[in-house]
Amino acid sequence: MQLSKNVLLASVGVLPLAFSTSCQQQEEQTRPNIVLFLVDDMGWQDTSVPFYNDTTALNRRFSTPNMERLSQMGVKFTEAYACAISSPTRCSLLSGMNASRHRVTNWTLEYDTQTDAKSDVLELPDWNYNGIQPDTVTLPHNTKNATPITSLPRVLHDNGYYTIHCGKAHFGARTTPGENPLTMGFDVNIAGGANGAPGSYLGTENFGERDPRFAVHGLEKYHGQDIFLTEALTIEAIEAMKKPIAAGQPFFLYMAHYAVHSPYIDDARFVDKYRGRYDEQLKDTLNGREACYAALVEGMDKSLGDLLDFLQGQPEVAKNTIIIFMSDNGGQALAWSRQGVGNRDQNAPARAGKGSAFMGGVREPMMVYWPGVAEGGGAIDHRVMIEDFYPTILDMAGVSQYETVQTVDGVSFAPVLRGDSIAEHSIVWHFPNLWGESQNTEEGYGAYSAIMSGDYHLIYTWETGRMRLYDVKNDIGEQNDIAASNPEVVASLARELSEYLRQRDAQRPVLKSTGKVCPWPDEVL
Repeated sequence: MQLSKNVLLASVGVLPLAFSTSCQQQEEQTRPNIVLFLVDDMGWQDTSVPFYNDTTALNRRFSTPNMERLSQMGVKFTEAYACAISSPTRCSLLSGMNASRHRVTNWTLEYDTQTDAKSDVLELPDWNYNGIQPDTVTLPHNTKNATPITSLPRVLHDNGYYTIHCGKAHFGARTTPGENPLTMGFDVNIAGGANGAPGSYLGTENFGERDPRFAVHGLEKYHGQDIFLTEALTIEAIEAMKKPIAAGQPFFLYMAHYAVHSPYIDDARFVDKYRGRYDEQLKDTLNGREACYAALVEGMDKSLGDLLDFLQGQPEVAKNTIIIFMSDNGGQALAWSRQGVGNRDQNAPARAGKGSAFMGGVREPMMVYWPGVAEGGGAIDHRVMIEDFYPTILDMAGVSQYETVQTVDGVSFAPVLRGDSIAEHSIVWHFPNLWGESQNTEEGYGAYSAIMSGDYHLIYTWETGRMRLYDVKNDIGEQNDIAASNPEVVASLARELSEYLRQRDAQRPVLKSTGKVCPWPDEVL
């Protein structure tokens, strides 16, 4: 129930922080630690853990024993979704807002700079390319084309949590407060900034300091060393956790790896086991680029294992620590980026990949281990969208009363983890933008909005007004457009999608040929 000033109440109360120190410490010691392990650009099949009906050829390509370990400890979600691009996902995660509401609908980097490709057909809307910002900002420089939020780590911090950011941030443009995780409520920031990728993964190359756009800052003590970025971040994350553990304070670790985003650089620890190895899907040997990618995945998995080892080495800590695993968008699927047939092989059996409205662009590997609540293996088919993480994590933390300047769209899935049945909500994607790497509308790229409800996935292309409909339960590869034979379903979903976007005052492109704003989906029926 949402009250005035967005005061959100849950059914389980916690002692307010104004209570005596002894009461506060006792309360804090019983509240769970939470580790959110977010991977960058990892496809839903880039793991030896199967997230589909059967084990796939891609599952057999990768080696992720620690993901297997976590899946046996906890539960995996077989229908977890995010935005198709990094910044929108991360902004939804920190705000609980759907991308259509926060309007950071493409990736951010430089101040006041759109990152869209050019179009002869569309005039793109003036989206919030300066990112999300802390709700305390007032200067015009910081509020222009930006969305103020009361962030997830801020709420946790204000309720007694020690908050740690480690790795990629990518939710605010350079020179704005939002580029620095410390302004967003984190007590510690390890290597997070405006950059959405590392200039290099190698310590011997100082993690890419030669390119100021993508240099990773904050790890200077590793410069010149023969160490991979994923490993350095893991070491620093473990060190950061020691402080709240020693103090008996609950902590939130946002372990946001740069891996497995490009550049695909040799991780010498793992790459030789993949280079030149025969692959059953490709019917060929893995090329150098694909071997580097597989090594990036295994290095990420080692990081997960190192964190699990550290926690389990302290049983009292481990039994009170929730671990959540997620990726921020689908894996790269363009022919230049990964080996195989572009938009078909890389996220198979799903179609396309990062940047696309198809399942390959938005379906994610997700697992949750919640000691005493969600454990022992198994799978959950309840659908989850990235903005749902905000209220869920607060629910897990026992934070029952808080205020936000933004309207939270997400719905807590904690009841599902506790074994309760809750209604699924429709999932909406809004991307009125043009991703710089592909605008192939046939493969789901370009400017689009989409909705999934029940078995159906409707994709609306703003440029053409085309609507495609897929039965994703029976056609995960989205090869059969059934819009023509299901006009009633198309009309119903088009109305639901349009109403959702209207309620959030979602921005729309303009057709250059007419100077008119593109019609809502339900206006082209």
